[in-house]
Amino acid sequence: MNRLSVRAFAMTAGLLWGAALFFMTWWVIALNENATVLNWLSAFYRGYDVSPVGSLIGLAWALPDGAICGAFFAWLYNRLIPKLHPQHT
Repeated sequence: MNRLSVRAFAMTAGLLWGAALFFMTWWVIALNENATVLNWLSAFYRGYDVSPVGSLIGLAWALPDGAICGAFFAWLYNRLIPKLHPQHT
């Protein structure tokens, strides 16, 4: 089993989560849809709301949040894979 690059996985996860939140916010704004799920994120991301400025605030919060979660996932994967598959060390 190959190990994951923690740095690359963190950067990818941060960019994906940041872009997803940014574009989901604009999708809801453009289509004037119900934003219940996105409004729920304002409890976690201070200053975020479904608005043009809120999309940038959400992006600023989501980039490091996704990167931290991605780094933790890659680190945990790299720590557990040798224990789960010892023949692949």
